[in-house]
Amino acid sequence: MRKVVLTGSSSGIGKAIAQLLEANGYYIIPFNSRLEDTQSIEKEAKEILASHDIAVLINSAGFGMFEPHEELNPSNIAKLIAVNLTAPVILSNLFLRSLKKTKGHIINITSVEATKHSKFSATYTASKAGLRDFSLSLFEEVRKSGVKVTSINPDITKTPFYDKLKFEPSDNEDTYLLPQALAKTVLEILSMDGVVTDITIRPQRLEIKKK
Repeated sequence: MRKVVLTGSSSGIGKAIAQLLEANGYYIIPFNSRLEDTQSIEKEAKEILASHDIAVLINSAGFGMFEPHEELNPSNIAKLIAVNLTAPVILSNLFLRSLKKTKGHIINITSVEATKHSKFSATYTASKAGLRDFSLSLFEEVRKSGVKVTSINPDITKTPFYDKLKFEPSDNEDTYLLPQALAKTVLEILSMDGVVTDITIRPQRLEIKKK
């Protein structure tokens, strides 16, 4: 049974990933530490590694802020970068030896914003673009060891991500993705013989709704 460490498993894309992988024989280990707390991250990772060989690390946790940059709270900026970028980089560092033993897979859920440039998204884009570039660079570093690294860059997905934002997905079904579609993509990527290093998934049309 392949063991999966998964952040963000309690809701949204992460929850859908957990449900689908469990249904297909994977053993999910939810990573529950506060991702802006490096000491907690290290402690939980060591506890997991003491009793498990990890085959897959999926960094799915994240949040967004979309405001003029000068209006953002500095502490929230630091938290966003910690959760969206620093934590996945640290977790990859902590689990990499185990993943090399199992010839495992790291999957980082980034965002379509990692591939483009939008107003009011500078900090969020920086965090997600950083994670995407980290993923692509890490693959070049570890590919000889058998470890696979994938960046998945989803567009607007109907999840609680938008609960505290000033906009949300449109009501039209062809303008957003469902978290189950992203989970299916994860399962397909894990089942492939080759390596999908980078994939962007978008709905057919672009349309949002202001709250």
